Amino acid sequence: MSAPVVIGGDGEALAVAAELAADFRKDAAERDAVRRLPHAELQRLSASGLLGVTVPAEFGGADVRAETLAEIFRQLAAADASLAQIPQSHFVYVNVLRRQGTHEQQKFFFGEVLRGKRFGNAQSEAGTKHVQDIRTRLARRPDGSYVLDGVKHYSTGALFAHWIPVLARADDDTLHVAYVPHDAPGLTVVDDWDGMGQRTTASGTVRLASVPVPADRVVPHHLTFQGPQLHGAVAQLLHAAIDAGIASGALGEAVEFVRTKSRPWFESLDEGHPTAAGDPLLIQRFGELAIRVRAADALLAAAARSVDAARAALTDDSAAEASIAVAAAKVTAAETAVEIGSALFEVAGTRAALDSLGLHRHWRDARTHTLHDPVRWKVQHIGRYVLNGTRPPRHGLL
Repeated sequence: MSAPVVIGGDGEALAVAAELAADFRKDAAERDAVRRLPHAELQRLSASGLLGVTVPAEFGGADVRAETLAEIFRQLAAADASLAQIPQSHFVYVNVLRRQGTHEQQKFFFGEVLRGKRFGNAQSEAGTKHVQDIRTRLARRPDGSYVLDGVKHYSTGALFAHWIPVLARADDDTLHVAYVPHDAPGLTVVDDWDGMGQRTTASGTVRLASVPVPADRVVPHHLTFQGPQLHGAVAQLLHAAIDAGIASGALGEAVEFVRTKSRPWFESLDEGHPTAAGDPLLIQRFGELAIRVRAADALLAAAARSVDAARAALTDDSAAEASIAVAAAKVTAAETAVEIGSALFEVAGTRAALDSLGLHRHWRDARTHTLHDPVRWKVQHIGRYVLNGTRPPRHGLL
């Protein structure tokens, strides 16, 4: 990999994202159809400098606004929702270092990120009581180093990563993140992801068998949730951006298909509308769908600005407001992505259902990604906040 660009600011970051998204869109359907993993595309992403845009300025990064980061993800997801999903964990675990890393850890890992190195994810586990029942163990050795044992699932980005952050419990049961190199002894990444959507994320299994971890590669993640924090808000903002991007991409493909391929319904033709794009009922439906996408995009941008405002003056109140704003954006974006991924076929017609066209990937991607965490609980926390002033919990998923 050639030496990556170091992006200098928000405008440059958005321009780079737009250029990459335009290129990634060209082969997105083909990658999905044959499940061709995007190794080359991720190399381009690393070389572009986008993976380093949240590194703090004191360490040489652009430290872009949350609003910029959300828009980067929205653009990438509109082109290829799998590609956009892969670096989501990268930015989450850069954020963990920002909050809990020592200066030396930050200096080392932020340097790695600016050199194009990618963070993966070994977080979720299957077969436990609930999503936060983490059983992977980080045992301390007499010399102060650690050893990791456990099995992780849904490990998006791990197959492509240079470093794999592993969420584990220490001897005192507190949560830590161990940053483990991809070639560490005892670490195995298995490409066994077979989801119906986001097919090329390689969100498979990570096995950890007595993996050695130096003490300076471990961060006390449990401290993240003591006091006001934006960890969950930032992570969920990126998920909302992916959903909003899926919705936008699906609507764009629907527009192109109806303009160029759909035949007019015969009754519309009889009433003097010679093209599908002139059908007043289709025009009405596209207007409704466009409003949904605009609403999702607007709530996403508003949520990102709320995160930026809270970051500038972090208090319990500002953190709560940011989390609620992000929750509202996530609920809307998730619903919109699923709706438009389905409505694409309604407006485009029978031919759009051909498997060879790959238009179903938008709905599959939306339906798969929106299962990440239930929006019904986000609605519940929004209601509690609005009606009773109850701040949302600090569990990292809001």
